[in-house]
Amino acid sequence: MSHAHGVPSAPADRRTRRILAAVLIPAAVATLVAMLVLWPGRVRPGAAPSGERVNATVTASTATTAVVRLADGTETTVDVPAGPGAPVIGPGAAVVLLRSAGVGGGYAIVDRQRAGPMIWLLLATVAAVLAFGRRLGLTALIGLAVSFGVLLLFIVPAVLSGENPLLVAVVGAAAIMFAALYLTHGVNAPTSVAIAGTLASLIVTGVLGYGFSAALHLTGVAGDEDAFLAATRGGIDMRGLLLAGIVIGALGVLDDVTVTQAATVAELAGHGDRSRRDIYRAATRVGRAHVASAVNTLVLAYAGASLPLLLLLATGGAPVGEVLTGPLLAQEILRSAVGTIGLVASVPITTALAVLVIRTRSAGPRSSPPARSPRHSRT
Repeated sequence: MSHAHGVPSAPADRRTRRILAAVLIPAAVATLVAMLVLWPGRVRPGAAPSGERVNATVTASTATTAVVRLADGTETTVDVPAGPGAPVIGPGAAVVLLRSAGVGGGYAIVDRQRAGPMIWLLLATVAAVLAFGRRLGLTALIGLAVSFGVLLLFIVPAVLSGENPLLVAVVGAAAIMFAALYLTHGVNAPTSVAIAGTLASLIVTGVLGYGFSAALHLTGVAGDEDAFLAATRGGIDMRGLLLAGIVIGALGVLDDVTVTQAATVAELAGHGDRSRRDIYRAATRVGRAHVASAVNTLVLAYAGASLPLLLLLATGGAPVGEVLTGPLLAQEILRSAVGTIGLVASVPITTALAVLVIRTRSAGPRSSPPARSPRHSRT
């Protein structure tokens, strides 16, 4: 039974459904089995900061000190943090304090409290999605919750426990893909085609990432965060972690393109009397326009996340060739280039699969238009 939630369901015969089931059901079972095998046990936590974190409110402040009130009503004086990135402190500010371990330990301001504004931001986002998307928006939010669940409960703990990051990312991405797309767009032939196209494109992306990361001699350790993680978590394959990030980052754009292509083919097949070749050509034209904007979105997303890095490199005074081939920027170029190739490949792959799946209307001879009545003919 089809439960379309936004993707038009093109007519598909029983043979087509069997072929899709024969491909996707084993893939879903393999994903579930792989998740069970790779499911992390208890992850050993890293070294916790010495001291206790407590919330407080600033009641008075000067340039160097501040008086803060704790939850139990007691007040104490602390130093105001200074330096780049230090939180701005003033009367009424909600802050986070760190109490030093040991007898007589004092307090220090380490951050601002953000729980309240973040809750309002999330509620506003949910309200906007539900107001516009309605039932489709609700299923999209459920799919988003599943995606975060897979990331936080499976992918991150499995990588920290020492599993191969690329394998974990592929399995986790497949789980997210099955759950999110079927929840959001319903169980029907176009959604199944979109899943198959996304899976094929992810394979292309992963293979290209693996090959070019080796050709570029990238180790996955380029910045301070990478070096710190490699030093504190020696069992993590940093190059695999780089590839895992590429796969997960590409998934968010790929599913958008593949769903659009499958829906476009289904819509074209349901209106008019067209051959498979005509439908493929028309859907590909739509895909070219979509990819043109999606590629720009993908590259800008990576550039936006790496904007501080780009500013640092621009002010370093190094030659352009040296900057572009350095490990920091080379990793970003790899992410953008491999993600773009996978995105471009998703259009012909998904469109071809969707065209093979649909059942076009009979291509018989077109009927002649009715003859004009003599009283309506021109003189």
